[in-house]
Amino acid sequence: MSIIYYHYNASEIRSGILHIGVGNFHRAHQQFYTNILLNDEDQKNWGICGVCLLPSDEKIVKNLRAQNLNYSLTVYGRNGEDEVYKIGSLKELIWGVEDPEAVVRKIADSSIKIITLTITEGGYNLDKESGKFILNDEKIQHDLNKPAIPATVFGFVAEGLRQRKMQGGDGVTILSCDNLQHNGNTAKRAFMAFIEAQDKDLAEWVEVHVTFPNSMVDRITPATTAEDIERLNKQNGTNDYAPVYCEDFAQWVIEDNFISGRPAWERVGVEFTDDVTAFENMKLSLLNASHTLLSYPAFLMGYRKVDQAMEDRDLVKFIRDFMDKDITPFVPAPENTDLEKYKETLIERFANHSVSDQVSRLCFDGVSKFPVYIIPNLDKMIKTGADLTRPAFLIASYRHYLKYKTDDQGNVFEIGEPWLTENDKQFVNSEEPQEFLELSAFKGVLLKDSEQFIKLYSRFVEEIKDAGTASVLQSIIK
Repeated sequence: MSIIYYHYNASEIRSGILHIGVGNFHRAHQQFYTNILLNDEDQKNWGICGVCLLPSDEKIVKNLRAQNLNYSLTVYGRNGEDEVYKIGSLKELIWGVEDPEAVVRKIADSSIKIITLTITEGGYNLDKESGKFILNDEKIQHDLNKPAIPATVFGFVAEGLRQRKMQGGDGVTILSCDNLQHNGNTAKRAFMAFIEAQDKDLAEWVEVHVTFPNSMVDRITPATTAEDIERLNKQNGTNDYAPVYCEDFAQWVIEDNFISGRPAWERVGVEFTDDVTAFENMKLSLLNASHTLLSYPAFLMGYRKVDQAMEDRDLVKFIRDFMDKDITPFVPAPENTDLEKYKETLIERFANHSVSDQVSRLCFDGVSKFPVYIIPNLDKMIKTGADLTRPAFLIASYRHYLKYKTDDQGNVFEIGEPWLTENDKQFVNSEEPQEFLELSAFKGVLLKDSEQFIKLYSRFVEEIKDAGTASVLQSIIK
């Protein structure tokens, strides 16, 4: 186990980036790249000011402040070679619940050139059916009145940009780091819809002075439990209240559209491109879709860790068949990318025992994940007459997971679906399986119009209930 310390003088670092959502992925990904880059003498203005906006962020804020915002990142190699990085790139940390005015002032500060976001797929407040911004949300309505203390990320950013405009400040780039297709376009649609409804003059300024590049991010980063903290500290000889661990693979591809400059991230492995589409299609359709495909069947079969599930040969074949037969025909590889090697690497990454991701994390918020990871390619499969066995089994498993909340062994569990609507809940509770296909997560495709899908799905619903998930999976992979 090698420990890698940063070599820059932390007192010389200045914040040029403001990041909203200081979770584990951000601290294992963007902070990782930036921490290495800050060792270069000409990059010292690209430290990161973290912003947390939720009451539930209190613990992470207090823990990081207790150790001068430094923390350890343990990178577990697939070859058994592990590294521990001391991360010091988090220069400031503001908790909006405690000091909302400080958040607004920092967004308005001309030294901030980039605002980055990890607010999750559901955080952009877009209707899953229409794709439109949900203006009638209670907190959004509150923020449209320009309150002194905003309630949403949209209210905070709009107020900060309004003050930046009034002060004659430079433009800024808003860079989404969330797992969304065309995440920059999504961020622009959401923020512009809010700002146009709140302040037409500001909206005109934003159109000229704010850019929203798309990006593709990739690094498996599990949640850190209390047991993980104890294990990491013992292993690393540290006393870290907020450690993070992740796999050794990392990728970040960004469209090079930064209105007020950017860090030289390309020096530390970040790829810049004119169009990120091919990269994000590959990642979302293979890695994220395969994670979703694995999640519900594996959880129902009793697996709680991804690496343990990957010891099941049936699940591995299920995933590999999905990659090869269902996804590859519709996903062109980006230039200079070996797609076969990429898929082989994905299987290795999922099976990394040292990372040991939670299956429950993959199951969380499926209603937001299906429209992004599964539905686009499923729509293509239906239109081209492809075999729908695997996606039909997945959706039947998802219904069983939501409706019965019991796995094959009879273990009862709680589900994590913060964005289920009241209509969704009625479809889940219905005894008629086809009503489940009206779920908001599936609005992008007419599943009921596919005779093949309905036949397979209906069969799997009954077989999972009667024989269990594992038995049905075995019949699929033969």
